[in-house]
Formats: sequence, structure tokens, C-alpha cells
Amino acid sequence: MKIPKGLQPLIDDGMVDSVVRSLKSGKEASVYIVACGNMLRCAKVYKEAEHRGFHRLAQYQEGRKTRNSRDARAMGRRGRHGRKVQETEWKNAEVDALYRLVGVGVRVPAPHLVHEGVLLMELVQDGNGNPAPRLNEVELSAEQARAWHTFMMVQIVRMLCAGLIHGDLSEFNVLLDANGPVIIDLPQAVDAAGNNNAFAMLERDVNNMRATFGRAAPELLETDYAHEIWRLYEASELRPDSVLTGLFTPDAAAPDVGAVLEHIEDERREAEARQRRRDAADAM
Repeated sequence: MKIPKGLQPLIDDGMVDSVVRSLKSGKEASVYIVACGNMLRCAKVYKEAEHRGFHRLAQYQEGRKTRNSRDARAMGRRGRHGRKVQETEWKNAEVDALYRLVGVGVRVPAPHLVHEGVLLMELVQDGNGNPAPRLNEVELSAEQARAWHTFMMVQIVRMLCAGLIHGDLSEFNVLLDANGPVIIDLPQAVDAAGNNNAFAMLERDVNNMRATFGRAAPELLETDYAHEIWRLYEASELRPDSVLTGLFTPDAAAPDVGAVLEHIEDERREAEARQRRRDAADAM
């Protein structure tokens, strides 16, 4: 096939011998199967911001540490250099996440190198050596759904123990190789400790997996792993081998939001009444 512009530098520098075919074109990047010697690998070419469909970028980048203070200031000013730094940070996030997660045993594609903004990584394959299907393309039995749901909860816990939340996890970015699920697409990976939206994103990831596997095993729809995992995390008790139940009992001492709002409204009315009395006194 014709060599895509983004892959030409890897061809020129001898890191890729040939481009076999396009594998996927999505909102963030285009992915190609490439030959590197006698190995087939994936090359992920990220789209520039103006061509990328992924929204709420700042929401995901909150809490990430930039390379230096000058870059951090530039991102804050939102000028040309700031936008360039933000783009670089977006691309580096997936690379950093993959290396970190491979190191703690999370099933993600093994990264090989990054060159000219292109990520070269493992090609995830099925048992026949073909590119692995996505989870949404496979029909599951109830037994398989329960087993893989349990497996995915372990992966999410391991990610969180490593300080990361996928942030966009769904049946469309989980591949199924010969040994089971492999998590892909991590440029939006969230810093769990530094992002104010961390729990909401964790809950969405967990609930997406619940809904997906719950189609084959409906009893999974009654579970609440997100709150259970987050409670352990906040208490610094979450471990990669933590035993989960899927059960969660809200804290009985949790604040009654309705009562709090009612109290605030009462205070507001009393303050207005006091002001009216002062105004009336001043007018006499």
C-alpha cells in the first residue's frame, strides 16, 4: 500500500521495513500493521488536534505533570507553544501509560518505540495469528462473561494501584487475543491522584464493563465494583490482589444532601429577613 505520510520517517530511518495495511482509523489516530524484519507490529499515527474528534481534553489532562515549569506555564496561556506542548503531552501519555502498565502486569500491547510522534507497539493477535477482534465483535457465553468481567476488574484495580484510570474504557477498546482481554487506547489515561474527575471516570469504566458483560450474565448488572474499589483506594487499602465482592453499602453517616440544601435555603431566608429589618429601621 502507499506509505502514509506519518510513517515515512520510520521507513526512512529503518525502523519499519514496509506498511502491510491499515488496521483502524479512529477519532484519535490511524493504526497500521507494519513489518519490522520478520515481525508484524502496530504503528499508531496520532491525528493533530484540529482533525481529532476526542473532546474534553483538558478534563483528562488535569493532574498530569508536564516536563518542566515553562511548558506548564505555556499550556496555561493557551498560545501556540502551549497548544504544541499540550499535543505532545497527549501523545506521550499513552506511551508512558503503556510502559507503566506493562511493568505492573496489566494486559496492554507492549510498546517498542516512539519516533516522530508515531508509537510502534505489539500487534495483538488471535489464536490464528490474525489481528485480535474487539470485545464488541464477540458473542460471549454467560460463563465466559463472568470470567472475563472478573479479569477486567483485576486489570482496573492494577491500573489504579499504578496511579492510572483508563478514562475511556469500553467494549470497543478491549481486544481478545488467544489468552483473553487486552486493553488498548490509552492517550486519555487519567492521573488518579491529581484529577478531580477521577472517580467519575473510574465509575464509567467499571460500569461500561458491567454493562458489556452483563448482556450475557445479567446478574453482573446488580454489582457495584466502582464504589467498592474507590473506597479501598481512598483508604490506601487497595492492592493488586485485593479480593472484591461487587457489593457496596453506602456509609450510613453520609451527609443528607437534601437536608444540607434545605438548611442553606433557611439561612438565606433568615439573612434576607434580617436585611429587611435593618432597611426598615434605617428608614424610620
